[in-house]
Amino acid sequence: MTASVDELGARETNKLSPRIGLAGDWVIGAANAGPGLSLSVTLAAIAAATAYGSGPVILLCAVPMLIVAAAYRRLNAWNANSGAAFDWVGRSISPYLGWLTGWLMIMANLIGNVAAVTVLAPSVLAVAGQDQSARWPNIFIDTGVGVVMIGIAVIGIRLSARTQIVLAVVEYGIVIGLAIAATVFWAGHHAGTYPPSTGWLSLNGIGGKGSLSAGLLFAVFMFVGWDGSANVSEETHRPRVNPGRAVVLVVVFLGLFYALSTMALQGAVSPHALQANAAAPLVYIGHVIGGTWLGRLAGLAVALSVVAGTGTGFVVLGRIGFGMSSTGALPASLGNLSTRFGTPVLATIIPGALFLVVTWVYLLVGSIAGAFSALVAGTGILFTLYYILTEAAMIAYYRRRIFSSPVGAVADGLLPLAAAAFLGWIIYKALAANAANVNWTIAGIIGAGIVLMIAVRLTPRGADYFATRREAHQLAEGSDSLSRRHAR
Repeated sequence: MTASVDELGARETNKLSPRIGLAGDWVIGAANAGPGLSLSVTLAAIAAATAYGSGPVILLCAVPMLIVAAAYRRLNAWNANSGAAFDWVGRSISPYLGWLTGWLMIMANLIGNVAAVTVLAPSVLAVAGQDQSARWPNIFIDTGVGVVMIGIAVIGIRLSARTQIVLAVVEYGIVIGLAIAATVFWAGHHAGTYPPSTGWLSLNGIGGKGSLSAGLLFAVFMFVGWDGSANVSEETHRPRVNPGRAVVLVVVFLGLFYALSTMALQGAVSPHALQANAAAPLVYIGHVIGGTWLGRLAGLAVALSVVAGTGTGFVVLGRIGFGMSSTGALPASLGNLSTRFGTPVLATIIPGALFLVVTWVYLLVGSIAGAFSALVAGTGILFTLYYILTEAAMIAYYRRRIFSSPVGAVADGLLPLAAAAFLGWIIYKALAANAANVNWTIAGIIGAGIVLMIAVRLTPRGADYFATRREAHQLAEGSDSLSRRHAR
């Protein structure tokens, strides 16, 4: 009986409530990008690809990401919705394209969560000095952390934000401390270090031997996930203002963090040693600089990054599901809120359960490792695809402003178009560099989304959603001034 009353109450008060401020929203986006893990995974690869010109390449990649973040800010000022890009694309371009955008968001975040957590247990075991390949310890650690973070996501956004702040302080403190120690180490010309040269400040790296396109592929992977701040907009105070500010601040922070940390860390050991320890470069660098204790501390930073990213991933997935359900794009049950916690419990638990199943299958069935690797390799492309669609929504919604003034032409037309084209070029390069199974996996994900979209379209709720009419920003005096106030 209690459950029925709760369910009825949830339907009657089916609205998320503001519970966090700008800082909490910022940390959700920063944690969702998994900076400690991303840095560890890409450090050796981006150093080799760019011939140690990683810093400038990362900062270059930050430019289109910042333009996309600015589009998120503008679109959020129009409509602060937990579905974010799904809702904006659906209402400004087409509900069909909006549904596919939501599908890409779900798959990118879900796959990213599973990919991240499989790195967690080895990092924890390394910190404890245990066998990193032990199967059951890996399963128990990954499952335990997954269950705890799903529980925190269900209990509420305030607890999630507070948890992320604690994890972020420790994680960033360790990584920044390690970067400073690495700088002091190579500045002292210790044996085996690789001090910087002028080539480090070039997009083409030392001797012009770096590949800009290859470097950008890794840089994009480092950034993706920052948009999580927008998915908790309805639970943020000043929902049309703070989430937009948060995404911009997250991208700026990540650009500086990645560029400076990468440049500091890549010189601590020789190129050969860095590539030989590409699987866990932070742990290796920490061990070289400060011995076992610093190596384990670096492993702790990676582990905390995974925990934080996994936790925010469940929060984001729950909000995407809630946002899509609220419009009729997904079953109504996913849009029910718990009267006790005020969160979309079912929309959080379902992807959480799927996450646990996939994690167990991956760890127990070695034969699927290749297929899973192909799935993970396409994650960055999935994120980038819906970033491009968001830029298209920006242009479509504000299209009347493009022809109203030179400022509108640049801010609402030229810059979003340039960013979308740049990201599209990166996807083209990635597809050309990918193994065939990776590209087929991406095609399969999109194809599955189309099939599910058709199935939803055939339901009564789905028919209503797909009848959504396009909207556009009006240039009327009152409307335009209101938009400017929200965008500040």
